[in-house]
Amino acid sequence: MSTVDLERFARQSVQALHDQDPALYQLLEREHQRQQDVLWLVASSSTSEPSVLSCGAMTIGNVTTDGYPGRRYLPGCELADAVEVLAIERAKSLFRAVHANVQPNSGTAANQSILFKFLRHGDPFMGMDLRAGGHLTHGSKASLLGNYFKPVPYGVDSDGWIDYDVVRTIARQARPKLIIAGASAYSRVIDYKQFRTIADEIGAYLLADISHISGLIATDELPSPIDDAHFTTMSTYKQLWGPKGGLIVLGKDAAGDVRHDNGGLMSGVDRGVSPILQDTPNLAAIAAKARALAFVASDRFKVIAKQITWSAKLMAAQLVSRGYRLLTGGTDNHIVFIDLRPRGITGVVAERALEECNIIANRNQIPNDLMPPHIASGLRFGTNIIAARSFTAEAIIRSVDVIDKVLSSVETLGESRYRLPDAVKSQARGDIADICRSFPIPGYL
Repeated sequence: MSTVDLERFARQSVQALHDQDPALYQLLEREHQRQQDVLWLVASSSTSEPSVLSCGAMTIGNVTTDGYPGRRYLPGCELADAVEVLAIERAKSLFRAVHANVQPNSGTAANQSILFKFLRHGDPFMGMDLRAGGHLTHGSKASLLGNYFKPVPYGVDSDGWIDYDVVRTIARQARPKLIIAGASAYSRVIDYKQFRTIADEIGAYLLADISHISGLIATDELPSPIDDAHFTTMSTYKQLWGPKGGLIVLGKDAAGDVRHDNGGLMSGVDRGVSPILQDTPNLAAIAAKARALAFVASDRFKVIAKQITWSAKLMAAQLVSRGYRLLTGGTDNHIVFIDLRPRGITGVVAERALEECNIIANRNQIPNDLMPPHIASGLRFGTNIIAARSFTAEAIIRSVDVIDKVLSSVETLGESRYRLPDAVKSQARGDIADICRSFPIPGYL
């Protein structure tokens, strides 16, 4: 099929959706516009490039491709193989890795595939406690891994910092088979070398989950764990500007560790993904991953990555100057984490009040939180999307002014109930609309 034919197919597909299912089309159109109009500060989100989104709608998704390139269980996969190999090579190049698996359907699936391959039922593993900023797959009892294996949590101190001496003490006592270094709400640099030293002391594997900071690691804005960890996992949509999906990369230990497989860790990782955890991969998503990896390797993304950390530091400083308490006092990455207890409001109240004003951020538990997850005492901001929109210092300061005005105007009526004056909402919505119109999402108009 020529390029012209593919372009025509894409245009006709959108027109067909419009004509054949107008109700669905209108919902999708409204969502597309909503994303332009809101101040989007969810730390686990990015705005995929239009070229990435287009890959996810391509006909290569029709191909059934059980297995790996050159080792499929079905015919007709020559071009599918070429796409997956391209994604693999781009992942290896971007992260300076020895091996990559691009098939996981999510970051969760990436973590699950490793634990189910390299651990046995009931084996202990360590991860950051969900209430301290960890992820569900790091040991929460709400997840499959937290029930099938024996989770051993580590946390952070009262100011939100990882205490590596405490982590070492817990590891020596619990003797986990695997340690996860990573978080979903931790705003500081993680010392992967210390984690590897601790893992080596007890003979454990080290898994680095970099889902939230993968783009900053790929651009050397943060230190890489690739050669310190046995396995490095990530989501491809949080900071790689990719599709919903996962990725596993291995460094210097890829072929050298043969505790489970004669082929080393890379052979075990591949079998852990397929056939142990999942079967037919989504080739359209893999194509989208390939495109996203090329984008993250570009000079344009290097500028975005620097803007991500600069924006977060500026936002943190502005919030502190207005009297807000931040976990760890600041940030090294894209996350700005507010402890709302001194303000006398809960995370869910802050989240809902801001959303009424077209500011999207999420509640999050803080260390030793007395509130349950659906209420929480913290609020998490992330600067991925405002960096992609090229927010200036003035725009960030204006945004913090609006956030502060909203949160300062909230009248708390209970853990999840509040009152916000209509005049405040109206003014905030107008200010946010003005800011967002000045900095549209690139390629979305």
